[in-house]
Amino acid sequence: MSYKIIVDSCGELTEECKESGFYENVPLSIDVDGYQIIDDETFDQADFLQRVEASPNCPKSSCPSPERYMEAFEGEAEHIYVVTLSAELSGSYNSAELARKLYTEKHREKKIHVFNSCSASIGETLIGLKAEECEKAGKSFEETVETVEAYIKKQNTYFVLESLEALRKNGRLSNLKAFVANALNIKPVMGATPIGTIQQLDQARGMNRALKRMVEIISKEIKSPKDKILAISHCNCKERALMVKEEILKAIPVKDVLVLDTNGISSLYASNGGIIVVV
Repeated sequence: MSYKIIVDSCGELTEECKESGFYENVPLSIDVDGYQIIDDETFDQADFLQRVEASPNCPKSSCPSPERYMEAFEGEAEHIYVVTLSAELSGSYNSAELARKLYTEKHREKKIHVFNSCSASIGETLIGLKAEECEKAGKSFEETVETVEAYIKKQNTYFVLESLEALRKNGRLSNLKAFVANALNIKPVMGATPIGTIQQLDQARGMNRALKRMVEIISKEIKSPKDKILAISHCNCKERALMVKEEILKAIPVKDVLVLDTNGISSLYASNGGIIVVV
C-alpha cells in the first residue's frame, strides 16, 4: 500500500526524508513588517534573523490554506498522514482537518489522518518518522494512526531560549519581566504541556546553566530512553546543540539521535541561539 507523510514547515525534514519521496513539507508564511517570507527551501535564516532583530514588532505567521493541503493530497498514495504543529499555537491543524474533510468527500478511496503534534519543530519530524516506521512494518492505516497517536501522548518537548524578545513581542511576557530577566541574564527552561501549550519548567542564570538544568529535567522525566530517538533542533547554534547532545547521552542511553537546524517557523519560535529537544 502506498503512503505519504505531509509535515507542515514548522517540522524539519532530514535529508533522508527529503530524498525518500514519501515526505512533503507544506509551507507556512511569515510577515516581518510587511515583508513576506515563505517557509520553504528558499528560506534564508540569516536574513530572517536580521529582520526580526531590527523590528520592534513580533513577526506574524500564516498557516497553509486548506487548498494547499489538498494539493499535497494529490497523487497515488492511498494512505496519507499529516503532521502539524500544536493546534494551540497555530491554525495549521484546523486548516489540514478542513482540507481532509473536503478532499475525502470526493476521493473516498483515500485514507487521510491529521495528527496534532502537540509539539513543534523536530517533534513533528519524529511523529512523521513513527508513521513511516509503522508503514514499513506493514501495519494497517488504522493501526498506524493508533500507534502514532499513542506515541504523541508520550512525547516530551523542551527548549531553552537565548533571548526573551520573541516572547515579549508576542505578548507572552511582560516588558518588565523581560527587562529584569535580560538584565539578570535569566534563561527560562520551557516545555510543552500534554495539550501543546507552553509552560515554564525552571530557570537559571546564564545559558549554559539553563541548558544543564534542561538536561537534568530530561534525564529524570524520560522513561525507557533506549527505545527512543533523541531529536535536537537549533537556531543557528550547531555547536551548542552538539554540546546538549553529548550531555544528554552521558545521562541516558537512546536508540538514535537527530540534530537539525530550524526552519522558518521554528526559527521564529526559538529565536537566534535557541535549542529545542524532543524525546
